[in-house]
Amino acid sequence: MGQRTPLFTLHQSSKGKMVDFGGWDMPLHYGSQLGEHHAVRNRAGMFDVSHMTAVDVQGTQARDFLRYLLANDVDRLNEGKALYSGMLNHNGGVIDDLIVYRLSWGFRVVVNCATREKDLQWMRKVAKDFDVVLTERSDVAMIAIQGPLARELVAQILPPAKANIVQGLGTFEAAEIDNWLIARTGYTGEDGLEITLPADESEAFWQALLNAGVQPCGLGCRDTLRLEAGMNLYGQDMDESISPLSANMGWSVAWEPAERDFIGREALAQMRAQGDWPRLVGLVMEQRGVLRHGQRVIVDGLEGVITSGSFSPTLGYSVAMARIPRTEAQLAQVDIRGKMVDVRIVKPSFVRNGQKVF
Repeated sequence: MGQRTPLFTLHQSSKGKMVDFGGWDMPLHYGSQLGEHHAVRNRAGMFDVSHMTAVDVQGTQARDFLRYLLANDVDRLNEGKALYSGMLNHNGGVIDDLIVYRLSWGFRVVVNCATREKDLQWMRKVAKDFDVVLTERSDVAMIAIQGPLARELVAQILPPAKANIVQGLGTFEAAEIDNWLIARTGYTGEDGLEITLPADESEAFWQALLNAGVQPCGLGCRDTLRLEAGMNLYGQDMDESISPLSANMGWSVAWEPAERDFIGREALAQMRAQGDWPRLVGLVMEQRGVLRHGQRVIVDGLEGVITSGSFSPTLGYSVAMARIPRTEAQLAQVDIRGKMVDVRIVKPSFVRNGQKVF
């Protein structure tokens, strides 16, 4: 038996198929993974993401600590804003990818559940050199509501003050009210919210969403949604041996101001100067078959590998992300059970807001 979120009983009563995920008992689906995927693309779905780890960062040097810890720069944030960043080792490899929020009292960092222990260990090690306090928030639950009608449906079930926040937030903005953190962020390529709230209030909120017609969704469609959106999965698309430059995360590295030192900067600068790092690209295969993690990719006579691949329910054919040598080629071949199959190379993003984007 793994760890359980505050919503575990509701997952069971909704006939969720429970599986182990990073040491947590989480729903894979509630009957139809395909139906859940389309619900998010066309209307609204909700995910229990309480297994993720929220860490509050406070103290006189909280800002300085995060500017050194993260590749992106929290000085870009005004209060109520959020950004995406890699947390790197000294070799420039990705320890984890995360979202950080700047709030009135400090910062909140949300990291992946599978990397929780090593993340906290690393953060505490770095924090020893700063006047900063790290607090893991095990007292909260997190619910993501995603889809074109997500914010509308959430606003309908909330009291006016919270509803006004939901309706007024811009993308990657967040606001606190009554111990809730309401953020306009997500992991699906659709508009929506990620709401952190006291654990003892989560069941009532989930049930209200259910009553409003929001589809409960599991890990299965979360993976196909994020793949269609070209969003990385830690441990597949990047890890401690892969730099953000090779994981399509170069945009999240803040090189300016030049005087800011951050962990991994020197190693990344050397890679950038050489210019020959492997690239994370998108692959499209419109013929029959399914692209899968681990399959070989041949391009210009050189070999790469698929990091994430699946049938795309939105597009009706298979897509993948692959790490390949630097190339200007637009075509490649994938080894599918010994057969070389032609694929197109595109930018690693396939669907956003329900629409094809390549």
